[in-house]
Amino acid sequence: MPNITVLDQNTINKIAAGEVIERPASVVKELLENAIDARATAVTVEIKEGGTSLIRVTDNGCGIPKEEVSLAFLRHSTSKIKSVEDLFTVSSLGFRGEALASIAAVSQVELITKTSIGLTGTRYQIDGGQERSMEEVGAPEGTTFIARNLFYNTPARKKFLKTPMTEGAHVAELVEKLALSHPEVSIRFIQNNQNKLHTSGNHNLKDIVYTVFGREIAANLLEVTVKKPEVSIHGYIGKPVISRGNRNYENYFINGRYIKSSIISRAIEEAYKPFMMQHKYPFTMLHFSIDPEMLDVNVHPTKMELRFRDGEMIYHMVYQAVSSALAHKELIPEVKLEKKAEEKKGFLEKKHEPSPEPFEKRRLMAIEQQAAALENKELSIPFPKRLTPPPASLLMERDELGDNWLKPKAPDIDSQQEVPPVPAVSKQEEKTEQLDLFDGKLLEPKARSMHKLIGQVFDTYWLVEFHEQLYIIDQHAAHEKVLYEKTMGTLKSKEYLSQLVSPPIILTLNQNEEALLKRHLKYFTDIGFEIEPFGGREYAVRGVPANLFSIAKKELLIEMIDGLSEDGSSHSPDIIYEKVASLSCKAAVKGGHRLSAAEANELIDQLLNLENPYACPHGRPTIISMSKYELEKKFKRIL
Repeated sequence: MPNITVLDQNTINKIAAGEVIERPASVVKELLENAIDARATAVTVEIKEGGTSLIRVTDNGCGIPKEEVSLAFLRHSTSKIKSVEDLFTVSSLGFRGEALASIAAVSQVELITKTSIGLTGTRYQIDGGQERSMEEVGAPEGTTFIARNLFYNTPARKKFLKTPMTEGAHVAELVEKLALSHPEVSIRFIQNNQNKLHTSGNHNLKDIVYTVFGREIAANLLEVTVKKPEVSIHGYIGKPVISRGNRNYENYFINGRYIKSSIISRAIEEAYKPFMMQHKYPFTMLHFSIDPEMLDVNVHPTKMELRFRDGEMIYHMVYQAVSSALAHKELIPEVKLEKKAEEKKGFLEKKHEPSPEPFEKRRLMAIEQQAAALENKELSIPFPKRLTPPPASLLMERDELGDNWLKPKAPDIDSQQEVPPVPAVSKQEEKTEQLDLFDGKLLEPKARSMHKLIGQVFDTYWLVEFHEQLYIIDQHAAHEKVLYEKTMGTLKSKEYLSQLVSPPIILTLNQNEEALLKRHLKYFTDIGFEIEPFGGREYAVRGVPANLFSIAKKELLIEMIDGLSEDGSSHSPDIIYEKVASLSCKAAVKGGHRLSAAEANELIDQLLNLENPYACPHGRPTIISMSKYELEKKFKRIL
């Protein structure tokens, strides 16, 4: 057996660095968090070659006194905790005390810092954990931290880094997360001498969402605000129309820290389930403020995961907050008739051709069109060509209001003549994003008398006119939703009937299916199933709930049993009910089946009584809309 020896300090430092510094993004994370903890209001992050050759983080925080500079680079040195008890109430972003020591162990570091009371600043250099110099310099208040040639002394680790582009993308994602978690801090990100991100630090979370994710998402947000003694939630969730195929857009922060939590994710996704298609995930930007005594953040080395003292309370609070925000909105997607690619191509080709009409004639025609539109009290003025676009804040306002916004006037580029003043646009014009109609919702009982049922197209879709909007209802999705809600209601209230099946349905189950059936047999019996052993691994189904009688088939019953094995946890009766209710959707009227007007009206009446009539149980929309304004644009009634 080899002799036991104590490692030298240099090796110890490199091992510790390996636990904290995985890639350039790890360095940026530690330095940016330190800058925020230092009460900086403005931070600039600059990288070159993905952060491998240069990382520079500059802040206007409190700075480091000269006598503490070298101390800051020792392992287990920190200003954020004093004793083990502080670990349970820590509220800063970083606290392990190994960040600067780990960074200095694998790179060439230069630090320039000055406090508010210091007459001069301090410049400190340390390479590979070895001090090189310390001197007084002139410097502004705050700290600049420069790390060059990352992993220069650990080539084995450097070769595992990805390309500079990939490493830079990891840094950019991290900076975005920290900018979103601290809207009160102005953060600038520069990559290879190009500005990639700059937030204002104006405390407005929605502005940062616009900067990072763009106007489509910023214009489709629902605000969430919940306050309780130990926990508060503030932020935004996206309307279902901006769902994504992965969880990358599920963002939530606890006490300013970006966190991953299966409890919070599950609560969010369960709340969205009635509104969203399967395998789609929502956009969320939620800030949690939680009493530190309710948390244990010292679980994972990256501090990305945590434990809650009362996870069940957090789950229900998040679920209710998200459900409430979604339930009080009419979430009907609005469609727009996009131009075909050929038409767009033709337009691009034609715009270079000289116009056959003199400019003066075209100008007079435009004035006549405006006068005619004023008589009808409707007007839509296209944004002037070749002008500088409006600022981001104005574009956000436009996207929230749709095309119903007063567009700014500017002189015509060719004639330099002023365009006549334009009155405000009619309130009834369309909104370009998902509808949020507080005045006159389609599916409100009081609005029912104003519905105008036009007819059925393709034996599948019903057309309804209401408030200058054309609503299109998918009869299959709508009927699925009605049956699902009706079945859930009868199962939960136990107001169901059992109907005998003759001859019985014989199920041949494998070992896993048999175990699932035995474990949940009581729930099946409680809702109207009569199931008994039939020898070996076969079971006879002699009775089923009456509402499932017409669709009770062997394959469907096995499908329901298999559905219980999606996770290994025990299931509540509600989960069993949901599986049964999902089966009831098989009885819904199909597309391609002609309904009478009376049947369609009855279907709409039943939709009125549902809590969430806007999506079927599988998340597909039951209703979409198209505005009169959009149709008139396509028919050139509005130019």
